[in-house]
Amino acid sequence: MSDASARNTPGRRSAGQIQHPRLKLLVFAMVCALPLTGSLSFFLRGISLIPLAAYGLVSVLAFFLYWSDKRKARTDRWRTPENVLHAVELAGGWPGALLAQQVFRHKTRKVSFQVLFWIIVILHQVFWIDQLFVQPHWLGLSLSG
Repeated sequence: MSDASARNTPGRRSAGQIQHPRLKLLVFAMVCALPLTGSLSFFLRGISLIPLAAYGLVSVLAFFLYWSDKRKARTDRWRTPENVLHAVELAGGWPGALLAQQVFRHKTRKVSFQVLFWIIVILHQVFWIDQLFVQPHWLGLSLSG
């Protein structure tokens, strides 16, 4: 079977297609709900615009870093170091990184990368649970003063 016929076999998706888009959109919405709610709450209560701005701006940066890294990977050029990608995710860019992983099908199969990525996502979830629901704060940090 040729490469072209293998790609056109019914039931087989091309590399650029996202499998289960509704499920992935639901997961994306679920993991973004708590940080978005917390960030919006802080902004609307006049506490701080920083979390909301950081998630937005750093997510755009992460998306473009993933896009650039994918292009570089295809042309065998110097790549963005994984620790840079993880640092941007930790700084609030994980929503953009998650979106880019799915759109570009990049960094989705490397288990060690995905483990650290999801630990970062969980850390953000724990932080917002602490900020919004736990008094006194487990983490000893409070953005709300």
